Amino acid sequence: MFTKAKNIDQAFRQVRNFCLWTVIACVAISCFTILRSFSLVSRMQEKVYILANGKALEAYAADRKDNIPVEARDHVKTFHKYFFTLDPDENAIQHSVSKALYLADGSAKRLYDDLKENGYYAGLISGNINQTIQVDSVAVDIDEYPFRFRCYATQKIIRPTTITTRSLITDGALRSISRSDNNPHGFLIERWSTIENRDVKTENRR
Repeated sequence: MFTKAKNIDQAFRQVRNFCLWTVIACVAISCFTILRSFSLVSRMQEKVYILANGKALEAYAADRKDNIPVEARDHVKTFHKYFFTLDPDENAIQHSVSKALYLADGSAKRLYDDLKENGYYAGLISGNINQTIQVDSVAVDIDEYPFRFRCYATQKIIRPTTITTRSLITDGALRSISRSDNNPHGFLIERWSTIENRDVKTENRR
């Protein structure tokens, strides 16, 4: 009888230990699953999907501080593209320059007014002259605010008989403003000036 009681007590302890370890294992698995789920959700929230041309493209969210050099360079490139890419059409010139002026302060507007007053745009139209620009590089100093930049570019002035290549170097500063449809990067170019704008070569058109 005592042997049976001892066996029952031993069996009870074994069942109790088994249940205890089962509960501990379930709790550990649950904690691991919850932590893993939080980690996965956090990673998924950093991803942004953009629909372009019927395809879902994955992008990643990041602090603006990490993207300042990239956005600043693209802002400067975009401004120069709009300001210096000109066709011999008054409406096209007005449309392009208007886009550029949203990205800069009065220093760009003053240059536009000076060029217009001196008949530069009228000369493009009457002479059927195209002007294009290729931004070679943009150096941005983000150690101090406003961020100073220097832009190195190559201009091509295409006339009916010749193509003139010019070297263009400009500099200025970038101030942060609110983003908008007209200014998606949220920067404004200040104190913009031209350091160099000289002819490199002129070729006859075939």
